[in-house]
Amino acid sequence: MTNETKTNSVPQERKQKRSDKTKETSIRWMSFRLFPIWLRLVFILLLLFIAACAGLMIGYGVIGDGEPLDALKWKTWQHILDIVNGKE
Repeated sequence: MTNETKTNSVPQERKQKRSDKTKETSIRWMSFRLFPIWLRLVFILLLLFIAACAGLMIGYGVIGDGEPLDALKWKTWQHILDIVNGKE
């Protein structure tokens, strides 16, 4: 009779261990986002805008012969558009 109880208890112990493992893995694989997706997109757009402004300032002020902050003024862009459109 002792053999029967040992054999019956072994599968139950295995089932218990297996169920404990699945509970642990489900908790372990649970993840969450620190920053929502919309905030990531806003951050990326902000970085692109900053990179574009920095590139304009470097191109106009350092590579070209102008003042770096003049690259961000509307008057400069209006002059460039007039040249491109042939108004000057």
